[in-house]
Amino acid sequence: MKRGFTLPELLLVLAVAGILLSIAIPQLSHAWDRVQVEAAASHLVAAHQRARIMAIARGLALTLTIDSAALTITPRSETVALWAEPGPSIFAVSLAGPPRHITFSPEGFTLGLSNASLHLVRGSATRTVVFSRLGRVKVVR
Repeated sequence: MKRGFTLPELLLVLAVAGILLSIAIPQLSHAWDRVQVEAAASHLVAAHQRARIMAIARGLALTLTIDSAALTITPRSETVALWAEPGPSIFAVSLAGPPRHITFSPEGFTLGLSNASLHLVRGSATRTVVFSRLGRVKVVR
């Protein structure tokens, strides 16, 4: 006698697997959006810390420009970039609002009157990154 599965048994297994996948895929998509937004937020925090440390180490006022397409660090009075990397768009995350310019003094403090808030969005996942004038960074969910 041969051992094996019948066609109705195989179809039943495929139907159950299809139902389970149709339930799991949207959840995986939301989880992937959250992971990508977290990665973009960490990327922004690292760029902020890099610009602050570079300003202190070089004794120069440096400007961190944050755009969806690119993150760049330039001396305050020049346009030649000392450092550049892709922005949040590399993670397929959108950055709300216009490009932001954060200028660091040689002491590591940001110049300006208020904190900067950046809103990152991908699908249903959002994060807000808040940079304080004193150099602190907070990621808000």
